[in-house]
Amino acid sequence: MRHLMSPLDFSTEELDKLFDLANDIEQNPSKYAHICDGKKLATCFYEPSTRTRLSFESAMLNLGGSVIGFSDAGSSSAAKGESVSDTIRVISCFADICAMRHPKEGAPMVAAEKSNIPVINAGDGGHQHPTQTLTDLLTIRSLKGRLDNFTIGLCGDLKFGRTVHSLIGALERYDNIHFIFISPNELRVPDYITDTLTEKGISFEECIRLEDVMGRLDLLYMTRVQKERFFNEEDYVRLKDFYILDKPKMALAKEDMLVLHPLPRVNEISVEVDDDPRAAYFKQVQYGVYVRMALILTLLELV
Repeated sequence: MRHLMSPLDFSTEELDKLFDLANDIEQNPSKYAHICDGKKLATCFYEPSTRTRLSFESAMLNLGGSVIGFSDAGSSSAAKGESVSDTIRVISCFADICAMRHPKEGAPMVAAEKSNIPVINAGDGGHQHPTQTLTDLLTIRSLKGRLDNFTIGLCGDLKFGRTVHSLIGALERYDNIHFIFISPNELRVPDYITDTLTEKGISFEECIRLEDVMGRLDLLYMTRVQKERFFNEEDYVRLKDFYILDKPKMALAKEDMLVLHPLPRVNEISVEVDDDPRAAYFKQVQYGVYVRMALILTLLELV
């Protein structure tokens, strides 16, 4: 039995197979419409989510399976003090596979150690968000045709953004990736990440102004400043609108640059950018369903 706690749990060769499967699902949805008949997915979400939870549920329903679970800790026995270890033991009696979102780092790993069914980490604190990373990688590969030889700018909350941390770790394994980290000093990427990049000889640079690097990017990964990760309202208010991607900034970019965003968006991408053919963040959401379908099939060993 296999779990997914980190994007690094799959080798690059395994990821290629997963993405090939996801692309086949995209092209031939009817071929997979009943492959999970009789199977149940449990979505155990201790933290609010729209896209990730509904994406998992949509993925399982598209495969012919069914879904059980809870959408916040208050509607589960966690409100009574039940541990994650006990919850997953119970869920294992009801479902065939579990997707878990938790505000505490490492909680899905604890669940995986006690589980009798595959567990997918659907986000744990500011730590990892592996299925978002798989979504990002599939989007890049599908729209760019490759996962190597490009310059990617990551912009916004690089300190607390688990999607950013996961994506950097995953892209480290591909050739000739140049990272540009764009953030205010208060939200710069953690030292452990830049130290690792330096040790591995992977090129990166840090800057504050998005306009200064826009023309060099093949990909721009925007993130929101996350109110829920801040310790005080004053800092959040000061930084929340530090970056706003708009038409004048897009005019500085390459004609084939792609804009990605894990969503939800607040103010960091102007709605006027949505009609730009380089805006790929809603396509990204659709790719998220395909890759989660492929992941469910892989972990359940149905392909």
